[in-house]
Amino acid sequence: MTKITTTVEPDKERAELRSAGQPGAAVPTWVEKRLAVTRHGWLSRLRSYFILNPLIWAYTLVLGTISLICSLFDRSGRVQHRLARLWSQLIMKTILSPVKVTGMDRVDASNPRVYAVTHASALDIPILYVHLPFQFRIVFKSELLSYPFVGWHLKRSGQVCINQQNPAASIGAIKSALKSLRSGMPLVIFPEGGRTQDGHLQPFLPGAFFLAIKAQADIVPIALLGTFGLLPMNTYHIKCQPLEMRVGEPISTAGLSLHDTDAVSAKVRSAIENLVAQPLP
Repeated sequence: MTKITTTVEPDKERAELRSAGQPGAAVPTWVEKRLAVTRHGWLSRLRSYFILNPLIWAYTLVLGTISLICSLFDRSGRVQHRLARLWSQLIMKTILSPVKVTGMDRVDASNPRVYAVTHASALDIPILYVHLPFQFRIVFKSELLSYPFVGWHLKRSGQVCINQQNPAASIGAIKSALKSLRSGMPLVIFPEGGRTQDGHLQPFLPGAFFLAIKAQADIVPIALLGTFGLLPMNTYHIKCQPLEMRVGEPISTAGLSLHDTDAVSAKVRSAIENLVAQPLP
């Protein structure tokens, strides 16, 4: 009697691999899992811990020191902004994560605007410095002041520090930011108040758009996609991958008052959710 040996699973895998190689074909789940292990497994961790992170800290140490020295002579923040942009360019080239940008025609350097950005990763900041083609100020939480070099740069370069636990302590910074915005300096805010811990959009802070309404400045929603997978909170493992920055239509605050804060917040949130939900081209 002839013994018949079945090889259904290996044959099935080979067939799926062949079909996956065709243009437009879907990649089987088991292939995606194996590729993920290859891309983001122990080799990826070693690269992060012993190459990428040390390089990023080296850039921060060197350029942060130069920025501090320059702050003694340049109170406008222009030199510090250029150094921050160079720092960001070095980081983005190092982590090998290309950023596709859409909607840049909605970015207008000639008008003071507030850019409301999603926040999922510490690497969101370098993306903004690289792709927003003008000097701006960042509204940041006071806890960041305790970070060596990064906190020092934020304080010395004219960024806007907000104490979320004691808003009264931030009155001076808010007045300064309002003056800068009215004089033409764009602001970048993270309306969630900090990085998301689960990759989903968090509730917006109640006063996130106070400055925009007071200055009657347009609000431009920006969604950063892929940065949570790149570097989420509580890890130093950088998972290099393609990213996307989507810029939405400006939202006017002309004629609005502080009584409209909640309505403005809801409108901006809806715009950001729509940006995130847009299908990939």
